Amino acid sequence: MDILKTLKKIIKAEILFWLIVGLVLLISSCKEQSASKDLAVHSKDMSTAPITSEASQTSPEFNAYWYSGEAEISSYKLEQARYGELREGQAVLIYVTEDFLPNAQVKADQQNSKNISVLKLNATKNFNTGIYPYSIMQSVFYPVSNNRHAIKVSSSIQEWCGHAYTQLNNRAEFEVMLHSYFEGEADKTFKLKKAVLENELWTQLRIAPKSLPTGSLKVIPSFEFSRLKHIPIKAYKAEATLNAGTYTINYPDLNRRLSITFNPDFPFDILSWEETFKSGFGSQAKELTTKATRLKTIKSSYWQKNSNKDEVLRETLLLN
Repeated sequence: MDILKTLKKIIKAEILFWLIVGLVLLISSCKEQSASKDLAVHSKDMSTAPITSEASQTSPEFNAYWYSGEAEISSYKLEQARYGELREGQAVLIYVTEDFLPNAQVKADQQNSKNISVLKLNATKNFNTGIYPYSIMQSVFYPVSNNRHAIKVSSSIQEWCGHAYTQLNNRAEFEVMLHSYFEGEADKTFKLKKAVLENELWTQLRIAPKSLPTGSLKVIPSFEFSRLKHIPIKAYKAEATLNAGTYTINYPDLNRRLSITFNPDFPFDILSWEETFKSGFGSQAKELTTKATRLKTIKSSYWQKNSNKDEVLRETLLLN
């Protein structure tokens, strides 16, 4: 009997051992699969969004340029008006096509017929104000079909005092979320009636500049301008004009004028822009003009260029 009891204990111990081994192997396998998936998502070519029914309505020239597996990256010499003075800096515009989820309104990890093909713009600015630096980034996700407003717009501004983040989602109405270190602007959510978004015009221009809105309009200024000037995010009266290679918006109530100069021929690349407004506060405010002039443009699958040896590409773009 003692022998039988001993054998039973041994058998139970072995079963428990192999159960534990199997569980450990299963967990390890799941982690490896998850890691592989994450790596695939991050290394996947971001600009090979499938040519869906929306994208197929565009020209072969458009498809060859924007669905080539590369982003278009342009660097600019920047003179930024801030606190009543002009600051030297750099700006970069990164355009790339992506598959976008219409409901979650984020980049799709998998190809699906319900995805929306968007032209994404990440626009960055870097400049110093005295001892401390500013870093600004605005993102626009605009449908290649060019038949609706941007699906999503976001903006972040960082400097040594703190940072601010704004996000707009295009649903039944525009849904806006705002976070800021300023008391009067912190942690707000609200809705807006749909109107032209200044941010989206920078992508619409690259798809079909002749479709840009002109005449008397209601336009929601760029999130960058609204945050730096601490004005309400809403639509303002504007007058827009389109001439050969130049698109201009005047905001009479804001004493602001934005002019974008671009190549009138495909791919309608942006050559420069100017933005005139009162910079500074109170009696120190003065009318100044922010200017950006293109330095260099390259096509690159930049998300794969993340090793030290790839830093030479920054030199190609004339970036510090």
